[in-house]
Amino acid sequence: MRFAKAISPVPVVYALPLACTLFNAVAMANTEEKAPLRLEQVDVIGHPLSAEGLAQATVVLTGDRLARELQASIGATVANIPGIHSASFGQAVGRPVIHGLGGPRVRVMEDRIDTMDVSVTSADHATTIEPFIADRVEIHKGASTLLYGSGAIGGVVDVHTGRIPHEVPDKPITGRAEARIDDSADTQVGALRLDGGGGNFAWHIDAFQRDADDYEIPGFAESRALRELEEAEGGEEEGEEEARDELPGSDLDVTGGAVGFSFIGERGFIGLAVSQLEAEYGLPGGHGHHEHEHEGEHEEEGEEEEGNAVLDLEQTRVDLEAGLENPFAGFSGLNVRLGFNDYEHIELEPSSEVGVEFENDAWEARVELIHKQVFGWDGAVGLQYSDREFSALGEEAFVSPVDTQSIGVFWVGERSIDNWNLEAGLRIETVEQESSDANLDDADFTNASAMLGAIIPLAENWSLNLHGGYSSRAPTGEELYSDGAHPATRVFELGDDQLDEETALNVAATLRYSGERWFVAGTLYHTEFSDYIYQFNTGLELDELPVFQYAQADATFTGFEVEAEFIASEWEDGGLTLRAMFDTVEAELDISGNDNPPRIPPTRYGLGIAANWGLINASLDFTQVQEQDDVAELELPTEEYDDLRAYVGAEFPFDETTLTVFLQGRNLTDEEQRNHVSFIKDFAPAPGRTLEAGLRLTF
Repeated sequence: MRFAKAISPVPVVYALPLACTLFNAVAMANTEEKAPLRLEQVDVIGHPLSAEGLAQATVVLTGDRLARELQASIGATVANIPGIHSASFGQAVGRPVIHGLGGPRVRVMEDRIDTMDVSVTSADHATTIEPFIADRVEIHKGASTLLYGSGAIGGVVDVHTGRIPHEVPDKPITGRAEARIDDSADTQVGALRLDGGGGNFAWHIDAFQRDADDYEIPGFAESRALRELEEAEGGEEEGEEEARDELPGSDLDVTGGAVGFSFIGERGFIGLAVSQLEAEYGLPGGHGHHEHEHEGEHEEEGEEEEGNAVLDLEQTRVDLEAGLENPFAGFSGLNVRLGFNDYEHIELEPSSEVGVEFENDAWEARVELIHKQVFGWDGAVGLQYSDREFSALGEEAFVSPVDTQSIGVFWVGERSIDNWNLEAGLRIETVEQESSDANLDDADFTNASAMLGAIIPLAENWSLNLHGGYSSRAPTGEELYSDGAHPATRVFELGDDQLDEETALNVAATLRYSGERWFVAGTLYHTEFSDYIYQFNTGLELDELPVFQYAQADATFTGFEVEAEFIASEWEDGGLTLRAMFDTVEAELDISGNDNPPRIPPTRYGLGIAANWGLINASLDFTQVQEQDDVAELELPTEEYDDLRAYVGAEFPFDETTLTVFLQGRNLTDEEQRNHVSFIKDFAPAPGRTLEAGLRLTF
């Protein structure tokens, strides 16, 4: 272990007072009765139909469960939930994959507004959300286009930050501070959050810093399958050494924070938040091989620059929100959200030359009106508008600048018939894509979506949720207009400006049991895509890179997931809980020959045990990830692996403050783990054995 590394100033600021508090807390700690660990049933606050539950499969991470799952990216934070994986690119990047769908099909949001970064543009681009500032994370599994638009055809991950307060807190000031370190990458994390107010005003402040070196790996950076393929094709170049034991280019440095305030009256509130994030992280996977021509006698010779490229990003975001109760006759609530974004990042070669510069100036607005009952239906009508000016400039720019505007109107509603709860909704949306390249056609799309769902009580403690719908998605600018080498992902990308919109018919059924000692929920889903957009390896090469072409075909996705918890034993100040999970998805393209789409998640099994006894909480979780050999043309299979995780923590409550001290381990068996949904899974395995220690003070 390498905990002995000097700690940077920000974690020290948090760690020293927390350590002093620990000394006092031990002396004052009491052993209040605690309930055993169990799956919490938490209301979804980001959806207008959440009061009676949702027919769609939905998961909420909050409180202790969220604190235990926190990792460097939002994808990694939610990746242990059944049906969800993370499309990782080292430790800095991780976009959620839901039911086998990711990228532009899963919308990642901050307080119900898009992140407005460029993470959907490429697999190596980070999502500009710091999980440590989250109050809660809501995940909608399956099409959520009714409320959130074309980019939610596969699902939604909505991170609620509380940066714009909705209420004046009961106490003048509340907050939390946290410090963590780990031994795999010498990671140091510090985060601080303060909330307060009085009278008609409330305010919020948060700040965070994360710093990590290249992380340790158990063996070679390249997979066995790739090394065997390279050996068969001629082996390594003379003098080239295989990276092993540590993943080059997996380091990161992230800092950021926000301030927000609100004026709160008897019937509503209006608030503003300003946030900034700066990040610099390496691009693992061999991006660093870049040829430079030199003038003069060496003009024809190429000189290869060794190392890994670095991505340096900065985002400034302004959010405004207003809410009003009973705004006018027939409506019980009004909510208005506006988000403005100034984003840019540059990708630096190992020589420190700029390879490409991305900019994304965007804004998004949504208005929701909650209407009173009409023909027995309660619900909401809304309007959503977004405007995005995207550009990529430089020698390695693989897509021309694109301006995108979309506007959508929607209605969602619910009503009860006998003991059934019905849900329905409609949305119409237009999307316009305009490329700066005069040789490419502009694209206009009109997308329609509709949904019908039901929550049906069965026998005692049993319920059946049925959900079905039609949804559609407009192609992104990258799918339409890409045309260039993309060294970060090791491919030459070709778009198609004649792509049609993608449509899907989806059905899902969730059977749920929730009793005093048992909780079980299983979901079976099936989606029929028309004109599914995917990338395939053509087998050709340009600029010494394989050519990946965007294309369309009909496709089907079918999957099943289940999770269960059982309170095995209870005692005076604690208990023991057993849990299990399983998920699998099968996908098929309607094409001749190899009909496997790329990067489909493998099947997983999981078992866990959790206990608490007085001050102590502990858990042990084992997951087996199966081999994935149903692969696309020229895609390499991924070997199976086991993952063993453990957690032990102690809570010391005193007065109105709680100190939590914890130690957790990931990949405790130090196995080589390769994430099949990652674009660079054959070049960048997950970290090896990692031990993380931390302190958290909540007051």
